[in-house]
Amino acid sequence: MTRPADPPIGGSGGEQRKLKLLAVTACPTGIAHTYMAAEKLSQAAESLGIDMKVETQGSIGAENVLTDNDVREADGIIIAADKDVDRGRFVGKRVLSVGVSEGISHPERLIEQVRGAPAHGGGAGGGSAEQTTGGGGAGGKERSLAYKALMNGVSYMIPFVVVGGLLIAISLALGGDATAKGYVIPEGTFWAHVNAIGVIGFTLMVPILSGYIAYAIGDRPALVPGMIGGWIANTGELYDSKAGAGFIGAIVTGFLAGYLVLWIKKVKVPKFAQPIMPIIVIPIVATTALGLFFIYVIGKPISWIFEHLTSWLSGMTGTSAILLGAILGLMIAFDMGGPVNKTAFLFGTGLIATGNQTVMGMCAAAIPVMPLGQGLATLIRRRLYSQQERETGMAALFMGLFGISEGAIPFAAARPAQVIPANMLGGAVAGAIAGLASVKDAVPHGGPIVAVLGAVGGVPMFFLAIAVGTVVTALTTVTLVDLSERKRRGAPVVEVPGGAEPVLVGVGAGAGVGADAGAVASGASAAPAKAPSAPAPAPAPAPAEDEVLSGYLTEQTVKVDLDSADKDSAIREMAHLLAATGKVADVEELVETALRREAQGTTGLGEEIAIPHAKTDAVTSPVVGFARSSEGIEWGAIDGTKAKLIFMISVPESAAGDEHLRILALLSRKLMDTGFRERLEAAPDEAAILGVLREVQ
Repeated sequence: MTRPADPPIGGSGGEQRKLKLLAVTACPTGIAHTYMAAEKLSQAAESLGIDMKVETQGSIGAENVLTDNDVREADGIIIAADKDVDRGRFVGKRVLSVGVSEGISHPERLIEQVRGAPAHGGGAGGGSAEQTTGGGGAGGKERSLAYKALMNGVSYMIPFVVVGGLLIAISLALGGDATAKGYVIPEGTFWAHVNAIGVIGFTLMVPILSGYIAYAIGDRPALVPGMIGGWIANTGELYDSKAGAGFIGAIVTGFLAGYLVLWIKKVKVPKFAQPIMPIIVIPIVATTALGLFFIYVIGKPISWIFEHLTSWLSGMTGTSAILLGAILGLMIAFDMGGPVNKTAFLFGTGLIATGNQTVMGMCAAAIPVMPLGQGLATLIRRRLYSQQERETGMAALFMGLFGISEGAIPFAAARPAQVIPANMLGGAVAGAIAGLASVKDAVPHGGPIVAVLGAVGGVPMFFLAIAVGTVVTALTTVTLVDLSERKRRGAPVVEVPGGAEPVLVGVGAGAGVGADAGAVASGASAAPAKAPSAPAPAPAPAPAEDEVLSGYLTEQTVKVDLDSADKDSAIREMAHLLAATGKVADVEELVETALRREAQGTTGLGEEIAIPHAKTDAVTSPVVGFARSSEGIEWGAIDGTKAKLIFMISVPESAAGDEHLRILALLSRKLMDTGFRERLEAAPDEAAILGVLREVQ
């Protein structure tokens, strides 16, 4: 059967009207890529005789917001974004969704492609029916979506881990007692209630992780199956296991729920059923299918693993204590609450009643190593972590003191390939040392707290085992993370979410992510330094110094020609330039913060521009510097150009607000003007450069 042709865009029959397109541009960490993509699309539309309105979604909020009338009259919508954009308002319209770098690099192609894009069928998630185009080579789009989804889950999970873990730790510290049944709090007391609240936070963290991974993939209909699936994964009793699947199971159920919902969305249903699909049908079908699948298919292998690992460990009790301790440490550190961890913990717990307390001693030494090691890592290599990760690291250190291994879960979920091996190595070392020294633990709990309360035999070696394991985990983590970041910086750079964040992109993925200063300029490629096409008018008498970016940029922070030949050296040279103002309290910390921002994604803007920036209390008040490089510096820009015009922005963390975003936005808009860039390149000295920069308003 022949499919009817899509209705023409821009009118039908003899009707001729100007094509009307809309666009939304957004990047996950802020400003400049957002504005450059908007400007490129607007310029391309103008050159083609097409009306276009572009909504920008930067870190300072949405600007030039599309109205209902705009959408109603539009012939198509281009979404150039590397973060979630609500698409529910575009139902029935042709929608083309691409990465933000595509909006910068190929605006004309996108305008042509949107004319043949399919109509959007509803939903707001990344798996909607609109056409999508990858921006990073084969598999780039799917990888970006998976990374973004994972960072989304981690960012929502972190508050539950921190709140739950700290409440449990505080209640144990102030109201707990070491008993034969464990480190417990008397029932009915005030601290028992505080502990119960913390347990609720811990109970919810795994479903939250799963639910928001699913949400990032399949939008609202995926939230319920994701959360319920995560709860099932964490509740081993539902599939005859004494141990749930933990955070690893939650990641599995989150992705399964998200992609299951995307698949269900593609099923064609009668028109009368469409309104109830996202509210009733999809959540019920996806939740039921996923829950039963986990219980009957995935849960059975988990139960089998638990049973056979327990039998295997029972057969090893007569072997070398060092080997047994290393194996138990590896298991404790692997999944932090999952079936492998629970197998080792319950094995040690069960032997306490038989009089064998050394096995629990091995486990107790390994239990705190993961949160302590990850927390220590955020202290010794701060530039590798976002502000949110560093704050989570401090909480993890506190949880580690009380034997709460779950404090390391956000780090393991965000960077599993680097963190889990490091955790396992540190756990194995701690367990082996405890086994070698015949450390004993009389209660089913771990961490320094049990030694402080007198439940440990061989206290000095117990603390030595924890300390060595912690250091091993921290050093291994920062080494692996640093190698990963170096590899990413050496690869072709495209803007990556978290980015996390993560991102998370951390994890990132969270409040701690810095503002993006990605591609900014627009129009024709910036010409090499040369005289402007028309002589610049003689400058008027210099206005007050505070008229240049609110006084943050002065002649003192301008340099005509940088001495540096590479990015790291240029950032360091500009940090010393800013330090001449007396507003920089710690030059090294400023440099490290700026380099950490570069590790998240290049601030090379294209068009021979770069805007490195940092939010840090290493500066006492906002300060901006500008310098030129006659030869250009490789900055990893999208268009491959070397940076010749370089701005460096630094604002205090404690008073940042939107100030650095405002500065970035002002520069982004002005740097889109080719004439402005040419005047900036041609200015002969600091005073002339400052005169040009006064145009930034």
